[in-house]
Amino acid sequence: LLRERARDPDIYEKDPVRFEVMQHLGAFVTESSGHFSEYVPYFRKRPELINKYTRPGYLGESGFYANNWPRWRRENDEQIEAMLRGDRQIPAGRSLEYGADIIEALECDRTATIYGNVLNDGSIDNLPGGCVEVECRVDRDGIHAQRFGRLPEQLAGLNRSHMAVHELVVEALVERSKEKARYALMLDPLTAAICSLDEIARLFDEMWEAERESMPAFS
Repeated sequence: LLRERARDPDIYEKDPVRFEVMQHLGAFVTESSGHFSEYVPYFRKRPELINKYTRPGYLGESGFYANNWPRWRRENDEQIEAMLRGDRQIPAGRSLEYGADIIEALECDRTATIYGNVLNDGSIDNLPGGCVEVECRVDRDGIHAQRFGRLPEQLAGLNRSHMAVHELVVEALVERSKEKARYALMLDPLTAAICSLDEIARLFDEMWEAERESMPAFS
């Protein structure tokens, strides 16, 4: 059904990156088109590809978050301050997030099914033992990750490339290692699709100097 819908230009336009991935790699990803385009080396490495596959707003517009974040932060702060003053009602309804479902399942033993981030303790056979998002059953005994089995290898490979980057980032933080942080950037799929190793090294050094005051532990 999704493949049929992808042939409809109006439907395709709503999620161009997700439909491209489905057509070429065989699965419709859960991440949004805008975010997913940042994680892989296929859609943002040349200006013409950015124009072809991204759209305004949350569908991948360059600088969308950077340009809007100051306003979003200001509006959010204003809403919180209004709640504290009593000028705005504090929302009491259940949101789309899982927090209330998890608490209810744990405390009231009302079994719930969520898709959560857990350690890969045998849930997905062909991914490392890091963090994976899988179906989980929640009850008074805790959160129980469900076994999935094997991902199609092309999808597992896409995930493993990022898990290697994340592993290096964690090691860089734990060990306070500037070099491992540099290696992580060198392995980032999109960065590597655009820059040479020397360019990445120089980019890293510039970013490091710009953010040095925010990283006092990395002396």
